[in-house]
Formats: sequence, structure tokens, C-alpha cells
Amino acid sequence: MNAPTFLLGPQRFLTTAGAVVRSLDVEGPVATITAGWQDRELDDAELDGVLDGRSRNLRLLSRMTKVIERDDSVGVAALALRDAVDDLAGVYAVRLHHALDAVYAVRRRTGRSDVVAAGVSDAVAAVRRLDTWFLDEVRMLYGEAYATGVLDRSELYAQYRAEVAEELAGCSVLAVAGGHVGYLLRSMQFFDVRPPDDLPVVAWSAGAMAMTRTVVLFNDLAQGAFGAEVWDRGVARVDHVVALPHARRRLRLEDRVRNQVLARRFEGSTCLLLDDGAKVLIGVDGTLPPGARVIALDGSLHVVAEAA
Repeated sequence: MNAPTFLLGPQRFLTTAGAVVRSLDVEGPVATITAGWQDRELDDAELDGVLDGRSRNLRLLSRMTKVIERDDSVGVAALALRDAVDDLAGVYAVRLHHALDAVYAVRRRTGRSDVVAAGVSDAVAAVRRLDTWFLDEVRMLYGEAYATGVLDRSELYAQYRAEVAEELAGCSVLAVAGGHVGYLLRSMQFFDVRPPDDLPVVAWSAGAMAMTRTVVLFNDLAQGAFGAEVWDRGVARVDHVVALPHARRRLRLEDRVRNQVLARRFEGSTCLLLDDGAKVLIGVDGTLPPGARVIALDGSLHVVAEAA
């Protein structure tokens, strides 16, 4: 990656996103992806305004919906795939609930500290294996669906995919909005939209999640919530980062034990907190800049310091 990538927190008035795009000081259109807005995908006048009228909406969700609705073969395959993924997610949720319960149950035990610590480490490792299993199974289901060739036989899909590729190639920046990460990432995967290494990217909230390698859903404050769930692999523009937008509103950040389990579960990647106003420029080598807020492995909240 040799172009900048900015991960931003939630954008109530899109002001940070607009300022960051202008700071890139590049000319030409700005490709936008607003699929996460669902039925408001094309209601992008405000976004176009903060981008100085330069936006070119790729209309991924609208295009994907038209292919599914107008091509019967694609529609049938998409429905079957959705049902299979839903079944898999249900099994994963049941197993994950029990696996996380085991982590916290062992963590609460008293006795020899080294024995308890070893038990917690092994229990967390079991959760990590379960997460990997689920991600691999999801990708296998998608691979099987694409292997049928149903999309290759769709003229409308070929037309839209070529249009999207052409529009993206003609833009100088890619801006990826937030919203529902499922609709956003699925539409990007459908048309195989992956920003080239030399294209600057500005992504916020769910858009920031989609840019990472592993998309994690979380909301500790929701009724019935028992822990974060992996959802799918992202486009991997940013590696070794788990993006956590709305962190203050969705995580029990005062609970150091929960934070520690979350950080250790995704050890090897950094849990990056993206609250309102957050602006994180990812280094070309994937490093986080000074000032970025993260969850450390011990469960504490940490601010990345200047290099010595």
C-alpha cells in the first residue's frame, strides 16, 4: 500500500470526512460507497456537498439488488447462500456463547494463579479457533456459490461490474461511508471492489470496519449481548487492526476483564477505538499513528505514543 488510508469515527455531519479528503490535495472525482445506508444509498446530497460536488456514487447496493431481482438464477443462488450463511451463523452463535462463558467462568475461579491463567489462555485460544472456523466456513460457502458460475453467466452482472470498475478507475479518492456493515461489505464483495494500493481511501464507521481483514460485530450494551462476534473477512486494505467504531456507546470500556478478553481474542491485531472525531492515518506498513486509542492486551485503554 503506497497511498494513505484514513479510518474515521462516526460522522454525524460528515465534516471530518470532507476535511480529510480535502487535505489529500488531489484533483479529480471521489468515488463513494454508501451501500451501508441501505434504502438511503442514493440520498447522498449532503455527502456530495462536503466533497465539493466531486462525488461519484458507485451505487453498489442498488446495482446488486437489480442483478438479484432481474436475473432469476442469481436470485435463487443468492437466497440459498443467504440461508446457508444464516444457518452457519446460528451454530456459531450457540458455540460462541458457551465458549465465552467458559472463559469468564475460568477467569472467576480462585486458586493457584498460574493454573487459572493457563486455563484462561487455553479457553481464549478455543474462542480464537472457533472464530477462525466460522470465517473459513463463511468463505467456503461463498466460494462454492461463486464456483457454480451463475454470476459469470449473468450479462447484467457483467455490465454492472465493468461499470463499477471503470468508475472506480477514473477517481482519485475512495470514500467509504458507514451504516450497516453487512450490506456494505456484501455489496463490495459482490462486485469484487478492492481499492488499488495507489488509491487514497477515507473510510468511517462501518466503512472503516470493511477496510480491515476481520470484521467484528460488537455491542456489549444491547439486550442479550454476550460478546463480540466475527462476521466475515473484510477487504484487508488495513491489516492487523480490528476497527471498533462507536466504542464508548457499544463497549463496557470500564470493564477491564472484558477488554482483556477482547484484546487477547484478537491478539496479533490491535483493537482500535473509533469514537466521534477519531481520525487515524494508517501507516504504509500498517502501523498506527501517535494518538490512536487502542485496547491493550492487559485490558487497559492505551494511547499510541510518539516513537522514541
